[in-house]
Amino acid sequence: MSSEPLAVNVLLVDDLQENLLALEALIRQPGRRIYTARSGDEALSLMLEHSFALAILDVQMPSMNGFELAELMRGTERTRTIPIVFVSAAGRELNYAFQGYESGAVDFLYKPLDPHAVRSKVNVFVDLARQRQELQAAQLELQRAVNMRDDFMSLIAHELRNPLNSVYLQAQLRRKMLAGAKPPDPQAMLKMVERDERQIRSMVRLLDDMLDVSRARTGNLAIVPAPFDLAASARAVVEAIQAQAEGSGVALTLSAPQALPMVGDEFRIEQVITNLLTNALRYGQGKPVAVTVGTRDHEAFVSVRDQGMGIAQADQERIFEQFERTEGVTQIAGLGLGLYIARQIVQAHQGRLEVRSAPGDGAEFILSLPLPT
Repeated sequence: MSSEPLAVNVLLVDDLQENLLALEALIRQPGRRIYTARSGDEALSLMLEHSFALAILDVQMPSMNGFELAELMRGTERTRTIPIVFVSAAGRELNYAFQGYESGAVDFLYKPLDPHAVRSKVNVFVDLARQRQELQAAQLELQRAVNMRDDFMSLIAHELRNPLNSVYLQAQLRRKMLAGAKPPDPQAMLKMVERDERQIRSMVRLLDDMLDVSRARTGNLAIVPAPFDLAASARAVVEAIQAQAEGSGVALTLSAPQALPMVGDEFRIEQVITNLLTNALRYGQGKPVAVTVGTRDHEAFVSVRDQGMGIAQADQERIFEQFERTEGVTQIAGLGLGLYIARQIVQAHQGRLEVRSAPGDGAEFILSLPLPT
């Protein structure tokens, strides 16, 4: 939580400007916003617009006195709970204090005011208001965490159900084939095994992503730097995904130098490129995807460019957060973890992961890494 004090509003109501200035000077502190009003009507307008930790009301005002203002406050839902402290220059023999407490005041002060007493009373109500604000903020954050947990569990169940169902159905089909009169067709069995392997790899990758998120959040994402060839890594990833691209009818191209020596965690960098390519195939609407590897401005880069739906400007930072995805793609499988993990890996290499995109104009994700010195 931020060390900056939460801003708290205090309302001062007096028909005399000099009284307002003196009282404001007395209670002004960092983290407090002081509002002033010179009439009951003006005070009510401010209270309907802002929340206040405390209202200090002068009793003797023309048109609407402090007691009348307090009665109106107690009759309105928004202003009912604002603590009221009355201030009066009238003598104690008029028994204004009793009337003040009758109208719902928490305290009554007589002029001339004791500066220490005023500051102490204001401090109490400001601190109470600040504690309420902190509690409300904590409750909102807790609710957000609960909602995120529920969404996460729902996503996990959905993402695991499909491959598990597929593996289960394949197992049932093999059981029937083995129980039949004819011996099973080896080629058909091999295709089933290959499908099983793809589904199992999908589940393993999902579990790996979940583990990487946990490691990234606790600062334990393992990075093992060593010399490697970035161009060769990009070629290896493209070759591994080429069959998937062809199966989806996507033309996947690579432009890279013969070699690009780097220092970093080769496995993790390949994980980033794989995530970017997988996203490009997933959201690229079947259109060509281009991968470019090169150097510029003392950095090495890998660009993955698709021609798909594109990403709105408002979403371009949000999609790098946990469980976040671009708007309108809930029908496409995925937990929304890949870009978060990718950026964590890149930042651990002192690099950057950025996106350039516009709706309907595709998206380009650019991985930038410092060249070895």
